[in-house]
Amino acid sequence: MNKSDLVIKISRKQAHFKRVDIEEATDQLTNLIFNALSRNDRVEIRGFGTFSTRKRGARLARNPKTGSSIAVNSKFHPYFRASKLLRQLVNN
Repeated sequence: MNKSDLVIKISRKQAHFKRVDIEEATDQLTNLIFNALSRNDRVEIRGFGTFSTRKRGARLARNPKTGSSIAVNSKFHPYFRASKLLRQLVNN
């Protein structure tokens, strides 16, 4: 499911909201998560999961085309950990 599918499903279940308002709400939610992660903050949504960042250390990588070594600097990457409730719902 992508973002437009999500907006369509919500608008079908919540007919009293305009589709434009639902799109704006989903855009605002994703922007808030993006901004928090860019500041290395955690975003916790109870019953759903936690978004955070983790640091990847510097390393040597290989160019698959040429086989030469490339130095990759350390960087942060987004990380999501599902809540216990979400894991249980997915597994049952």
